[in-house]
Order: sequence, then C-alpha cells, then structure tokens
Amino acid sequence: MPGEFEHHDGCWIIWPERPDNWRNGGKPAQRVFVQVAAAIAEFEPVTVVVSRQQYRNARNMLPDHIRVIEMSNDDSWMRDCGPTFVVNDETGEVRGVDWSFNAWGGLVDGLYFPWDADDQVAQKVCEIERIDRYRLDDFVLEGGSIHVDGEGTLITTEECLLSPGRNPHLTKEEIENTLKEYLNLEKVIWLKRGIYLDETNGHVDNICNFVRPGEVVLAWTDDKNDPQYEISKEAYDILTNETDAKGRKLKVHKLHVPSPVLITKEESEGVDAVAGTLPRKEGDRLAASYVNYYTANGGVIVPQFNDPNDEKAINLLKELYPDRKVVGIYAREILLGGGNIHCITQQQPSGKVKK
Repeated sequence: MPGEFEHHDGCWIIWPERPDNWRNGGKPAQRVFVQVAAAIAEFEPVTVVVSRQQYRNARNMLPDHIRVIEMSNDDSWMRDCGPTFVVNDETGEVRGVDWSFNAWGGLVDGLYFPWDADDQVAQKVCEIERIDRYRLDDFVLEGGSIHVDGEGTLITTEECLLSPGRNPHLTKEEIENTLKEYLNLEKVIWLKRGIYLDETNGHVDNICNFVRPGEVVLAWTDDKNDPQYEISKEAYDILTNETDAKGRKLKVHKLHVPSPVLITKEESEGVDAVAGTLPRKEGDRLAASYVNYYTANGGVIVPQFNDPNDEKAINLLKELYPDRKVVGIYAREILLGGGNIHCITQQQPSGKVKK
C-alpha cells in the first residue's frame, strides 16, 4: 500500500445528502464539498460519486471537469468504505482490498443503519477502474483507521481496531497479521487512542499522519486541562520511542488542534432526528483537527475552523510540504457531519497513485 503523499492518478469523493447526518438536507455541506473537489481538481482528476436523487444537483453544482458517477451509497465517507489500493512494485499491477464496512461499529455502536450500500462501494469502484480485488467478508476495517508510509510501516489505534463493533472474534495479533498480509507490511505501530470524542472510535487519520517515511504530524494541544492533552501526550511518547519498518526513529511534528468546536442550537435543529443514526446535540464537542488533511499531487488541502491556530497549521504544512501548495478550506459543515476531508487514493498500473 503506497503512502498518501505518493503520486495519485486521481481522487474519489462521495456527495453528502442524508438529512439525518447533514443539516438542512446537506445543502451547506454540499457547497463545501464543491470547494474541496474544485481545490483537489487543481492538482489531480476528481471523481464524485452521487446518488440517483442528487445526480442532477451535483452535476450542476460541480465544475464540468470533475467526473460525476451515479452510485448507491449510505453516506459520504469514501475513505472509509472505498477500497484500499495496493500495487505490485515489480509488475505495476494494481488490486483493491475490499474490507467489510459496518458504519463504524455495526449494531454495537455504529453511526447509522443500514450500511449495505456503502459496503458495496469498494467493489463498484474497482469495477469502474477495471482492477481485481480481494474481498474480506470476515474482517471489518475503514480506510481512515490506518495510515502507511509506503515502506512497510502502518500506524493505527487500539481504540478503533480493537473496538467490540469491528472484529471481536480476532485477537490484536490476528488483526495485525491480516493487515500485514493484505498490505504487505513489516511493522504496525499501535497508538492507544484517537482524537477526543471522535465518533469513529478514534480513527488514526484525525490524530496522526505520515508526511513522508520516518516523519509524522501529530494532533497536539498545550492545554493540560483539555482531555486531548493526555491522549496526544500518550501518542507522542509512543511515537518518539518507536522505530519504523526500516529501523528509523520517527520525527514527530506537533500540529496544534483548534479550540474546542461545539455544535450550536441552530446546527443541531437542522439535522433530522432518526432512530438508528447518531444525533447531533447542541453543545456536543466535535473532533476538530488539522491532521485530517488531504495530500494531493502538488497540494495539501487542509480544514480551517476560523480559529487562531488555522494560520499556524497552514504555516507548518507549508514547511513540511515545500513543493506543494497548501490550500485551506473552512470545513465546519463537513465536521458537523462527522468528519473532515474524506477521499481515497488509487494506484494505477502506470505506477501512479489515485487517491
């Protein structure tokens, strides 16, 4: 599995619309998704997946050079339900890993029901791209729960991969062995937890990301009274005492989180209350982080929150990615839906990665 920072042939995104997750029928979020898609399209081709009901609306809102494909889906988290692409370095052959998807916990603590349309997305993407796939019917995994360096190292969290709603029939060692087998890994680094109150059970993509092999960014706060401090400090201690698959000590860059982002009354009332879907309540703290940025071919697309740390985040990413253009997009509407910028990368037979 290549690292996200490697070359892409394109980017896949799913259009937001469900009214029990996105406020006001998803209209505010759709406008932000258009900005995200247009920003990424400056650097690589973008494909947007959209339901039959929203096809004409999405096609009208999105720029003409962005491909729009009609596909059934349950919600807009392509990184989590889409395929993980792996490449044979010798032959250039590409295959997709089609993990089972159960909406972040199934009937134990999943975020919505049903999720069967999302669980078919990976297969459909692979068929559109005309590549073979490995289907794992007995192994639940979301793409946002793992990050790799492209050289045999993977970072994840125990909070997520060992959660009872994923693979309770497997031990930690068995989970690690499955990841090693399908992604050709040599080393798995286990952080304990993800961002505070992250409803995905602590996805790693919101707390830690590879900048390049041997180098990571980590969500951080200096406020010792914030519950995030203990989580980030714990992760920092693990990372600074670990080595990667090549035996390198990791260089850790602290990327400060914004001040706590809370759901307003207006935002809460704009989301339909439906049984089986996680409610959005006034005053709830959202899992805001700059680490969940998207690394495009010549750019970095980073969420912004109208916070003093916005500029600091952009400046740090400019230092870490000197050959890429850093683009900030106000992402509160995406965060309200439960996440940040969510896309997938794909490796093509040309040897280039598609995200």
